[in-house]
Amino acid sequence: MRIAWIGKKSPFCGNVTYSREITNALLDRGHQVSFLHFAQEVSKPDNWPNCPEVSLPFIYKSQVYTIPTFKATKVLTQSLRRIKPDIVHASLTLSPLDFVLPEICDQLNLPLIATFHTPFAGKGAKLLSGTQLLAYQLYAPFLDNYDRVIVFSQIQRELMARLGVHEENIAVIPNGVDPLKYSPAPSNVKAEFKADRLFVYQGRIAPEKNVESLLRAWKQAKMQPGSKLLVVGDGPLKTSLEPFYGSEYDIVWLGFIADEARRIEILQGADVFILPSIVEGLSLSLLEAMSCGLACLATDVGADGEVLSKGAGIILNTRTVRTQLRTLLPLFQDHPELTTMLGQKARKRVLERYTLSTNITQLEELYTQILQQRRFQLSRWA
Repeated sequence: MRIAWIGKKSPFCGNVTYSREITNALLDRGHQVSFLHFAQEVSKPDNWPNCPEVSLPFIYKSQVYTIPTFKATKVLTQSLRRIKPDIVHASLTLSPLDFVLPEICDQLNLPLIATFHTPFAGKGAKLLSGTQLLAYQLYAPFLDNYDRVIVFSQIQRELMARLGVHEENIAVIPNGVDPLKYSPAPSNVKAEFKADRLFVYQGRIAPEKNVESLLRAWKQAKMQPGSKLLVVGDGPLKTSLEPFYGSEYDIVWLGFIADEARRIEILQGADVFILPSIVEGLSLSLLEAMSCGLACLATDVGADGEVLSKGAGIILNTRTVRTQLRTLLPLFQDHPELTTMLGQKARKRVLERYTLSTNITQLEELYTQILQQRRFQLSRWA
């Protein structure tokens, strides 16, 4: 099958990881993939798929949204006409191009799928607020113009339906990870950081990730000297938080780590993974930590609570994250048997529901279904 994939190559975020992992897996299954993206880097990022690429011109891009040039529509149209894909899959980049893509594909008679990543809160609070609400309100009327929209959980499907997207157009295909690559294994990370117990946060240092609640809880919990918190990632709040939560509290700031093998090594050497976000979609970082056998604590936002439900991890309330963590951190420090048990359950949950192989199989079935529908429609018109 020839697939034109439209997604993100940079700057690093969950959408970049999603595009990289899915396209690599599709290539491994024998599909032909062309990658269209807003990036001009000559060098290939870590583990980037070996496939033809098309760079779409842009004015500005960030981890949140992208502004293309006026020429981008023409470049995209010409590229799709040249590639002649069987199907187009857009991992939506929150760009004005997302709204004209259905029209372009309709003109070229190409079936079109979207993956909608935008995070949301969860069933325990207002589902949406601020930027997320605006994005959902903007996109909902247009998403019916796609042949299918992929979301990551049933709760997100219900939310999209309430906003007006027809339910039959929404497919639930959760994120998945490679459990062979992300697996429990020996690691020298504890020795490297001179730690007896190692806790990890991995993600953006941004308001929606609520990292300060974790940092304050760690500081107030007065953890033992052998316990350390590794903060992996970068973002707009890093420079304002790092000076107040540093090595004197056994907090180690590692910044953004591009090397995937190094990120895996850190997870394999850690005991506990913590994700205190206010909004999420379905966190790949959380799934990666679970697959490596870490005990995981995450807020009940997006689909993360669903992932950790029924004993696969500890689900935190967004309203009381700091208070809960202040109590739980010493507990996980003092009881290794608890982290071992939860880590085993987390790994088992990933193997049951969230493997990349299952994800790709579901995606292939969806592609086939849409192509069959398209052929049926064409035969009726003939």
